[in-house]
Amino acid sequence: MIYYTADPHFGHEAILHFCHRPFADVEEMNRVLMENWNSVVQAEDEVYLLGDVFFKGRPEEILPRLNGKKHLIIGNHDRRHLQKGNFNRHFESIQEYLCIEDNGRRVVLFHYPIYEWDGFFRGSYHIYGHVHNSEVNRIMLRQERAFNAGVDLNDFTPQTLDSLIRRKPFLLAQFCPE
Repeated sequence: MIYYTADPHFGHEAILHFCHRPFADVEEMNRVLMENWNSVVQAEDEVYLLGDVFFKGRPEEILPRLNGKKHLIIGNHDRRHLQKGNFNRHFESIQEYLCIEDNGRRVVLFHYPIYEWDGFFRGSYHIYGHVHNSEVNRIMLRQERAFNAGVDLNDFTPQTLDSLIRRKPFLLAQFCPE
């Protein structure tokens, strides 16, 4: 199984307020994010983290406890951690931008939302993060095959492409009421 997630911001206390996360403190957020992750991801699953895994905190205390084979799509907050060898060793691969196949569907992965992406006119999908639950979602949610994998929009849990597709009407109603 392939899962996608973005912007967990492990160890980032201010994200609780910026994104109105429903946690009492950063320790509760970290614990719930790890529990939710491991409740769906099995050891043999592939997980694409679309950036901003950590803001502060100690990656070596969290990354080994997360199930699955982890692939990092670099986000703006990941660069300082990439300079540390302990961070890198927890990932099967690390890229800025990646195209993969998911059950016969071409998927473009990038931390930032792209309005038109490789294969846009040929039915490919785009999965991104970065914008959390911001107003940018009003624009990107209208893109039929673009999906925000951010934890703030996805019950703080990694999602499959099919689950992102199923969630889209709910998110459209929430962010783009007619």
